[in-house]
Amino acid sequence: MPKKLIFSKDIVEKCNIPYSTVTHYTNMGFFTVVKKQGNKRLYDENEIGAQLEKIRKLTDKGYPLRLIREILINGEKLR
Repeated sequence: MPKKLIFSKDIVEKCNIPYSTVTHYTNMGFFTVVKKQGNKRLYDENEIGAQLEKIRKLTDKGYPLRLIREILINGEKLR
């Protein structure tokens, strides 16, 4: 299935999160920039949705972003 690419501003609108959060999550490695058009970043919409769902579940359980990054990016197991 081909990737549906969306811009940062689309993530802000569809997911109801601030632009600064999109940038922060990109810098932390939660979101992968698939392509750039000029100074605009394009992301895989499915990946964004899946990552946000995982992040929200873990933050609801009280995990800090630093630990969430270890879990999602490096595959650390929950204890």
